Parts: sequence; C-alpha cells; structure tokens
Amino acid sequence: MSFRTPRLSFRAKRRNLILAAVAILLLGYLFCLPRNLFKNVSYSTVVESADGELLGARIAADGQWRFPPCDTVPDRFATALIQFEDRHFRYHPGVNPISLVRAARDNIRSGHVVSGGSTITMQVIRLSRQRERTVWQKMVEAVLATRLELRCSKRRILAMYASHAPFGGNVVGLEAASWRYFGRPASELSWGESATLAVLPNSPSTLHLSRGRKELLQKRNRLLKRLLDHKDIPIETYNAAIEEPLPEAPLPLPSLASHYVERCPKGVRTRTGLSLPLQRAVEAAVNRRSDELAQEGIADMAAVVIDNASGVVVAYVGNSSPERERPGRQVDIAASPRSTGSILKPFLYEAALQEGTILPRTLLPDIPVNLSGFAPQNFDHQYYGAVPADEALARSLNVPAVFLLRQYGVPKFHSVLQEAGLSTITEVPEHYGLSLILGGAEARLDEITAAYSAFVRGSAPFTDPVARWYTFEALKEVNRPDQLDWRLIRSVRKAAWKTGTSYGFRDAWAVGMTPAYTIGVWAGNAQGQGVPGLVGARTAGPVMFDILNLLPPSDEWFTCHSERSEGIQRSDGIYADVCTSSGHLAGPDCPSETMLLPAAGIDSEPCHYHNSGEFVLPPAMEWYYRPNHPEYTGARKAPGDAAVQFIYPQSGAVLSLPRQLSGKVEGVVFRAAHHKTDATLWWHLDNTYVGETTFRHEMLLAPAPGRHTLTVVDQDGSTASVSFSVE
Repeated sequence: MSFRTPRLSFRAKRRNLILAAVAILLLGYLFCLPRNLFKNVSYSTVVESADGELLGARIAADGQWRFPPCDTVPDRFATALIQFEDRHFRYHPGVNPISLVRAARDNIRSGHVVSGGSTITMQVIRLSRQRERTVWQKMVEAVLATRLELRCSKRRILAMYASHAPFGGNVVGLEAASWRYFGRPASELSWGESATLAVLPNSPSTLHLSRGRKELLQKRNRLLKRLLDHKDIPIETYNAAIEEPLPEAPLPLPSLASHYVERCPKGVRTRTGLSLPLQRAVEAAVNRRSDELAQEGIADMAAVVIDNASGVVVAYVGNSSPERERPGRQVDIAASPRSTGSILKPFLYEAALQEGTILPRTLLPDIPVNLSGFAPQNFDHQYYGAVPADEALARSLNVPAVFLLRQYGVPKFHSVLQEAGLSTITEVPEHYGLSLILGGAEARLDEITAAYSAFVRGSAPFTDPVARWYTFEALKEVNRPDQLDWRLIRSVRKAAWKTGTSYGFRDAWAVGMTPAYTIGVWAGNAQGQGVPGLVGARTAGPVMFDILNLLPPSDEWFTCHSERSEGIQRSDGIYADVCTSSGHLAGPDCPSETMLLPAAGIDSEPCHYHNSGEFVLPPAMEWYYRPNHPEYTGARKAPGDAAVQFIYPQSGAVLSLPRQLSGKVEGVVFRAAHHKTDATLWWHLDNTYVGETTFRHEMLLAPAPGRHTLTVVDQDGSTASVSFSVE
C-alpha cells in the first residue's frame, strides 16, 4: 500500500508566498536603517572648560563649522522649530499624511514645488542620506522615518536635526550657528534669536545674514506671532522679540587656550579641567608681561596652572600674544622641550633628604671644582666655601648642587626624574652626567609643573612628608622679584617657589607652589636665541606672582605633623641631635639641637668638622668660607683632612694662557689654601722649585704647553699636588 504527499493548493501556496514576502519585508524594514545615520560625517574639534563653556573650536575636515552632536535641544529652539516646521511632531509616527497630501495639492496648483510636507523626522533622514530630492526618495524617507521613530525618542530625533541642519554658508548645526551668529551657546538664546535660527534651515541658501535679510526677518516675525497665538510666549516677550535686530555677520568663535585646543582630540567634543574665568585672567596677565618683555627681545612666554588636589590643569597658555606677529608665535612652548637650568634642584634636595644622603642643613662644598672637564660655576661667579643645603637651594647655588648630585648619584636622580613624569629624560644617565642638575637635560613646562604638583601631593617618587616639608621651607625663602617680605606684609601672598635660567640665557623658568595650586612659567624665544636679561627671577618670576595673585586667597600653608615621643621612630620621621655648625648628625664635640628628620636621616653621615670642640673646615672650603663668616676661627687641622689644598686649578684642568697685545704670554695665578693662616708653602713645577708664599698662597706662573704637575709643601712636610695641561 503506498501513500502520496498531498499537493498544496494554490491558495496555500499563495498564502505561504505572502507570509514569506511579509517576513522579508519585515526583516528589511527592521534592518533598513543604519545604526549610525551620520557615520561618515566629520565634526569640528570643540573644547570646553570644566563648566562646559566654549574655550575654542577648529573647523571640521570638510570645511564646515559642525559641532559634535548634543543629546538635548534648548526648549525655546525646540518649541520654535516644531511650531515652524512640524506642529504635529510630538504625535505622528514619523510621517504626517495630512501634510503630505496638502503639500502635493499646493505643488500641483502652483506648478512647481512650494511645499515638501516633510516632517522633522523625514528631514533627519534626508540630512543623513544626502540624496537627490525626488518623489521616490520622498517615499524612501517616509519609510525610514517611521523606522527611526521606533528606534529613537522624539527628544533624540530633535537633537539629531538640530546637530545636522544647515544654517547658511558653512555653518551646520544649532550650536555652531548659535556661536557664529550670536556669540553664545544655544541654551542662552532669546526667543527672537531662537526663532531666527528655527527658520534658517528652511531655506539656508536664500535666507542669509548678507542676503534675503528682509524675508528672513518676515519669516522670523511670523513665527513669533504664531508662538504668541499658540500661547507659547506671552505678549511682553513677543513685543521684545520682534524688536530684536538680526545679526549683521558671522562672529569669530572664542579662542582661549588656543594651544591647548590644538592638543585635544580632533573632531570630538572635549571637556577639560580649565577654568574659563581663570584662563581669561591668566592669558591677560601673561600677554601683558610678554608684550613688555618683547621690547627687550624676549618674544615668547608660557604658563600652566594646576589644581594640586586633583592634579588637573586649570589654566594653560602655550604661548603668549598669538596675535603679535613674530617667528614661533604658533609654537606651543608649554609642551616643547627646553633646557631646565636650575629648575630641577628641589627634586634633588628632596630625594637626598628622603634617602638620608644629607640632612636639611648639611654643609655642602662651594669651591672651584673640575670634574673630568666639567667645571660648574655659581651664577654670580663667586664661591662661598661651605653652604647649608637648604640655603644653597634657596640661593640656587650651582656648585653645591653638583657636589650633592655626585654624592647622591646621577643614575638614581635620573630615575627620580623619570618617575616624576619628565618624558624628555630619554638618554642614559651617563649622557647627562653631573650637568643634569644645571640644565644638561631638557624638559617641558607642562610636565615640570605637573611634577611640582605631584611633589605637593606627595605622589611617587616624592613620598616622604618630612623631606617635602623642609623643601617647602627652603623654597619660601627664595628672594622675590618685588623684594617684598611675606613675613612683614600681611597682604603679600606666600609661596614656595624656584627659578631657573639655562646656559646662554635662552630659557627662564619660575615655578611656585601653594597647598592649593602649582604655577609654572617659562619665558624666552621659541626659536632659541638667548638674551642677556633673560633670567628666571627677573622675567618668569614676576608673571608667576601675577598669576598667584589671581588665585583664590588662602592662609593655608604646608605643614609637617609629628609628635615627639621619647626617641620612638614615627613613620613620617624621627627626632635626632644635629650639629648646629655643620648640619650633620651631632658628634660628641658638636654644639647641637634636636630636629625632626626624615626616617632615613638617622643613618646619615655624622659631623667630622669638629676637632676638640672647634669647628674646622678643610683648607679649600675654609679659604672661601672665612671672608663671609668673620665668626669662623678654625685653626686646627681636622682629623683625616689635608693641611693644604689647591684652590686653582682643579685636577685635570686645561688652561689657556692669556697674551698681551704685543704677543707676550702672560702668566696664570695659581692658588692654594692652608689650614694655618701663617703657614709657608714651597712651590714646585714639575719637580722644579719656583718660589714660596706665606699668608696668601698665590703664584704667578707661565708653564709651557703640555702636561704639568704643580706641588706645594709646608714646613711640616704636608704636600698637595695638582695635574693640569696648557694649550
């Protein structure tokens, strides 16, 4: 017995075909609308302040002022737009059949297109597709509009329209139009201004500020009358709105923090941490000072202000007075590597304290030195023999800083700077050597300021609160450019601050810190030319204090909380007896005082300058120290120290002998120091006796070119030698 599959009836086949067609159409309808309608549209770069105020913008890649889309539309504009374009917008499903029929009737009667009948939703579709306007395309737009209504809220559809509608010329979108025509955000537009922008997209090519102004005004006023009739605005508002004039011409967009704007991501809206009022004030202060310095050949200036609590930049001037014509005015100096000068010295002082290499007032040598050809000098070309570390920092003495770096170690300091965020420290430590502390490296103002701000917060690597506090105490003693003393004048703002000047007077730095803010300033020429008057304290310092006075006042100052508790070490420091003369840990013969020290300071070097209760420095340090310290009476040789030392030249020095106008070679004065003021020294050049000195040990010699050794011997047989070369 066999069975045969019953054949489907024609009616069943038709039903299945219809169902399949419906399914295909439904699927097509579901997927007919792209996920991102405006995927290939380019947008302007828009940068806002912390409060959402516009700082600056850059035109989109296609030459249009088209701000990135917003999610909301101001109520006034939304009301005016709906009343003008699509009164039933909030109720229809994307298509209004009545409007389409009415538009078709009007177009047939007139013989040409006088009305489109498109809803706002359909216009969004048309703006996204940019197709030729035909009946077929109108039908496609209608279908896609209903699909868009199913996907998005009415509020979102309004926002898409407002962000992409044309407003005349190369202005696209409500926000761009509001700024270009009225100079403020759309949320602040009046009813008259909102109505003006509501009618512009209806015919942006014919209605324009420079043409069709009469028709534009008539359309705006008709819309205002309609708003009045529908009770959207009161009569008082209507009367005021119709009296508002149309804008005359497009306005320039705000241009604050222009270099910062250039650094922001392109084609998107960026909310920064910049404070608009502070940015305006800082730019004005920097531009004013820079314009004055331009008369002296110092053309450029940059400034950065950071909120210490958050680490956020609140003001940024990449370069001053961009409207002043000069080479390099477009250079963002705040983000450009420049020679650091002395601006890194506080980091070394804090790092050395934190590790216990020195204590706050440890004496550092300040004598001539030649280290493999590197012979640093102080800015004033003077030497002071021995200087407490905190005073050396406050006075920004170069020679003690070099001695300290040699003691602390270049590789370790190199690591500190990298951990502090200085991205320009890219070479190996040996590349910089000891010059690292005197401008041998380059850094960016924005990163230097950020590192100082991290210093205030105690972020790594600056984690020791006691070491940081002593650094702040030293830096508040730096002489101010206005010569005002914050101790005597209550209104004077207090700050811990540091300056720096690079070799050749090419870069001037000033960084100031309060508990709340860190301010960094750079002055110089973007192209690198030096100027003799370009000194940090004179050029960058005054601007730093100008900016300090713009910040909110506060009596708060840096503190170091600690309680002494019977020699028990605390996590933030330890109390110990410190020699009042040398700043080292006190020995049995030292006058002392008890000080709070970083915890590692307890393992630092004890004082070796006291001999039977008398404070005695090595001869070379003593020679320079004594003239500045009349109270110094040291006469005995400290145990383990040499009795005699050379002051000049330093070992390994290469000398060039001066010549008279006649061509005759002049001699060079060689100097030595002895711990006894009345000692006699016998001098030998290459084992040849050349003379003796008493009291003041100086010898004029003119060695022949080549390598030489100079030796001195005292009456007790103590000797000192120095090797040098003559060119």
